[in-house]
Amino acid sequence: MALEVSSAVLDTLLAEAGKAHPRECCGMMLGDASRIAGIVAARNVHDDPRTHFEIDPQALIDCHRAARTGSPKVVGYYHSHPNGLCEPSATDAAMAGGDGMIWAIVAAGRVTFWRSGDAGFEPLPYEGADR
Repeated sequence: MALEVSSAVLDTLLAEAGKAHPRECCGMMLGDASRIAGIVAARNVHDDPRTHFEIDPQALIDCHRAARTGSPKVVGYYHSHPNGLCEPSATDAAMAGGDGMIWAIVAAGRVTFWRSGDAGFEPLPYEGADR
């Protein structure tokens, strides 16, 4: 089954990547296992944001706290690849927890989605869901 992602979410991901370029943007994706309902942009606090990302820990904590009070839960993370490659890098693979979280990578005007599993990243097909 394909992941549902609205055009508004896709447009926002592309805009975040454009705004951050030449640095990597990053943030959390909210929803459930089959649908991305929204995103929350976060500050990239990595020492080298042109080639790496690290989500501001406070932003991540805030999203998890909000989910405990009824807001959508964190189902994944997004970041951009200013180098134009729209697939997980070796660094992404090393950072991924193999926990089933969804990762979005934004590069060269495209967005791809991946699920982090025990065997690494699996491509995740998606379809538009404008509701």
